Amino acid sequence: MALDQFSDVVQRCQALPADQYSTEDHNVFMTAGRTCIEEGNSAQVLSIVLDDTNLDIVRCMGWNLLPPLVQVLLKKEDKNLLQCLAIFNHLLEACGPKELLIGLLEQLELEQEEPVAIAESLNLLLKPLQKVLLRLGSRKAASLGMALSSVLDQLAKLPVPHTKEQEEEDDFSLGRCCAALATFVKPFVQEAQQDTFIRNGKPGERLNGKKVLATTEGVLLDKEELGVELLKFCMSALSRPLLEVKLSDPDTLNFSPLRNFATEILNNLNTIGQSVPRLVYRPLSKRKESGFLEEEVRYPKESLASLAHLVFVHHLAVDTIPCVFNPVFCLRCNMEHIFILLSRTEESRIQKGLELYEKSLVRVDDGSLPADLLEIKTFMAVPRTLTKVMTICPRRDLRSKGLKVFQLSIDKFDPEAKYHFFKFMLKISNHSGVEGYVIKNIRTQIDGALRPGNATNWFAGVHLPPLLRSVFTLPDGPETDLLQYLDRLMECLNLLRYLLIRDKVTDNKTGIWTELHKIQEGFMKPLRVGINMSRAHYERELSTTMEKKRRNAQETSVISVSVGDEKLPNMTPESQIQALHSALHTFDMMESVLARTEELTDMKAAV
Repeated sequence: MALDQFSDVVQRCQALPADQYSTEDHNVFMTAGRTCIEEGNSAQVLSIVLDDTNLDIVRCMGWNLLPPLVQVLLKKEDKNLLQCLAIFNHLLEACGPKELLIGLLEQLELEQEEPVAIAESLNLLLKPLQKVLLRLGSRKAASLGMALSSVLDQLAKLPVPHTKEQEEEDDFSLGRCCAALATFVKPFVQEAQQDTFIRNGKPGERLNGKKVLATTEGVLLDKEELGVELLKFCMSALSRPLLEVKLSDPDTLNFSPLRNFATEILNNLNTIGQSVPRLVYRPLSKRKESGFLEEEVRYPKESLASLAHLVFVHHLAVDTIPCVFNPVFCLRCNMEHIFILLSRTEESRIQKGLELYEKSLVRVDDGSLPADLLEIKTFMAVPRTLTKVMTICPRRDLRSKGLKVFQLSIDKFDPEAKYHFFKFMLKISNHSGVEGYVIKNIRTQIDGALRPGNATNWFAGVHLPPLLRSVFTLPDGPETDLLQYLDRLMECLNLLRYLLIRDKVTDNKTGIWTELHKIQEGFMKPLRVGINMSRAHYERELSTTMEKKRRNAQETSVISVSVGDEKLPNMTPESQIQALHSALHTFDMMESVLARTEELTDMKAAV
């Protein structure tokens, strides 16, 4: 039935010019032709489409047969596979490229949930898409952009490997698809490269060993649009999948399709006239481009950050970076890239931000970064963002990595820069653990400054007292939540005890003895009152909880207890009692250190 309908519509259209085919003719050709292929009559369809007398019909309507053909080719085991492949290849030659492009993209964009199916579709359709696009001639830029966008959308649906073994096995074919995509885009990149001779020269001139034959405004516009679409593709690929993927080192994985794909993207950028060093250092140069796209669209910040990560962490295209760029200059350029990555919530971005920050810092000499750098916005923005990574990132390894990089950044500053950095962090961190860590670093710097030959006014002179005033404070006076600020308060007490022991009254190199009265009134006495108040409150809560437990000894109950204005999580009486005992132990420990510090002040005062 379907075969008869298909033969009838073809015979009827043979006598008509293409512009007189009716809507019904199109519909019958499409419906009957697809049914023939689905029912296994591919051999008959093949003989019809190969008949030269049907060339105009096939050219006009043949692309409608693509859906069932693609499905057969994807199955690979169909008995009519060879006939369907022959039909498919003939359509690629005979049909109009614009219609074929639409048909192929429709098949590529079909909703599929299984990664394997998505990968198979990509690998089947990339070569035909390339062939069709090349048939479009010079006016292909917009079509290429549309095709590349669709391909990247499908590629983004494939799971990324997280280990060397996963990348090596390539279970979901991401590596294979990336390799196919690199091959797909190559002729278009070469075409954009050829245009550099036309853009930069005049007819008759010789540039780069080649003669410029002609130049027209239309050709220039077409070629520039092609370059823009390729730039958009490279920028998109840098963001996804490359920013999602953890590339394996050559030492651990000799052949890496994903690493090769990243290398190809960087090579393509250079080929189309986009210098990798210029892109990496774009935030510092603030270079603006005129053209078809706005700056933020043409050069997405996240894509540039991914590019910097590939260059400085994986050393791709690193030979293009001029040797005259010293490590401090590279760090300054990368700070905006680092900020972009650390500001994201995706763990892959955060990890790459930490890696880029670490690689940028290790090349800088310790104690060499001047305080002037802190006037640059990103040198303050990055530590603020890094604080969030260290404190709230779900992954423990990233929190630990963040702390390591935080310390590394401190080590690179000179004394003056460290001084201002510490004051800044104490002001903005709003986290007891971070503040405690900063105060511990302050003690380390003071200890170094007090050693012979290391004198510095920033940590053992006139500048230190203002910093100490920032340290020895209680945010809410005696009512400060001591448990919340435990890390900071313990480091404060340890620093104060260290200063009282290390710096003699007669020397007073740190100014601690000049500041001691203010510290006693503004920090030590309120802290003593706060400890007593907190202990009394928790002892009362402990007594109440134990009394409730005794009264309800016959029941297995869950209770809720409030401490201050905070309601503690529901837990069994035994767990609640254990938590209250732990808090009281903490107050005892804090009081012990405070008492020792008070003894030192009394002893020194008596001398």
